[in-house]
Amino acid sequence: MSIGEQPIFTTKAHVFQIDPETKKNWIPASKSAVSVSYYYDTTRNTYRIISVDGSKAIVNSTITPGMTFTKTSQKFGQWSDPRANTVYGLGFSSEQDLQKFIEKFKEVKEMTRQVVNQTPPIPPSTNQNSTSQVNGNEESHSSSSKHANSSQPRQFLHHRSSSLSAMQGSDTSSKQDANLRERRNSFNSSPNNSSNNASESQLKYENDRLKLALAQSSTNAKKWEVELQTLKNNNSRLTAALQESTTNVEEWKKQLAAYKEESAKMKKKIVELEKRQSGSEQVAALQTELQQLTERLERVQLDNQDKQDEINQLSLRMSELSARETQSSTLQSRCKKLEDENDHLKLKVEDLQRQLTERNMSHDQENSELLRLEDQLGNKVTELYEIHEQIISLIRKESHS
Repeated sequence: MSIGEQPIFTTKAHVFQIDPETKKNWIPASKSAVSVSYYYDTTRNTYRIISVDGSKAIVNSTITPGMTFTKTSQKFGQWSDPRANTVYGLGFSSEQDLQKFIEKFKEVKEMTRQVVNQTPPIPPSTNQNSTSQVNGNEESHSSSSKHANSSQPRQFLHHRSSSLSAMQGSDTSSKQDANLRERRNSFNSSPNNSSNNASESQLKYENDRLKLALAQSSTNAKKWEVELQTLKNNNSRLTAALQESTTNVEEWKKQLAAYKEESAKMKKKIVELEKRQSGSEQVAALQTELQQLTERLERVQLDNQDKQDEINQLSLRMSELSARETQSSTLQSRCKKLEDENDHLKLKVEDLQRQLTERNMSHDQENSELLRLEDQLGNKVTELYEIHEQIISLIRKESHS
């Protein structure tokens, strides 16, 4: 950080970087949540995102108008930095912190765009104008070539004209030829168009991001399918247990009815025996048997109550299973939706790959066209040099005469 930089926003987040080999997995850059700040450089009029873990700078990203911050989940977001050739990821403790960071990112990007739009254009060089006055026909042809090219060929043409003006003060022709060849070689080794590189890197980043989203959605769909199958298996087991318990309750109810009927018969026998005033021994035996039957009836009633409680519990579990079935149907619809999204993402990836191929072909065509224009310009410069030699020879002849 320079002296003119000052923080304008600071928050806490876990910092990640994309794996440079797989371009899919995230590598933690910090062991815990660290400070992530926006800095404004008053001298350069630029904005940066900086995060330091101890004495190591783990994030140093200069914000440009072409950057985009993408929210991938409730608490996670990422952005691509073409200058650093990496993708940064930030994990926040809450969704509100992530939203504040996104809003600040949009604000800073807008201010950066305004700064870029307010930059004044570079005025043309006087050397180029003086060269254009030497020969009007060549200047008109070169000006049409300039309008067909980008700003970078204009700058190289300016350097080329400046070098031609500088060669006029040299004495020996061999030195002029050597300088001419050197300038032509330096002109032929011009860099590629920065806008094409930026668009290609953006397409590659979008392609990698869509592939990552496709892999994550496929993994989530498989996980939900396994959970749905587990719920179905539990539902089947609980249904079988409920049916078995219902069957046992019916049998216990039948046994209870039989015991009640037998108890009623025994009571009738006791009443009949009391009416007949039979022997005391038979009455005592019947009373003992009646007491045993009563105790047995109480035990059966207790068992029935336990079974009834078990039935109530199974009914509650059935209601829970019904709710889970509803959730499983929701998961099925979500799986279907994810499959549709996967198909859409696949189509989008194929489209991006096709666009990348077309962009590469267009880039090759532009390079070939640029080389052709460079050859034409070199020929024109050679002609100018020959005309210059002729003018010098004519001036020398006139001076000698």
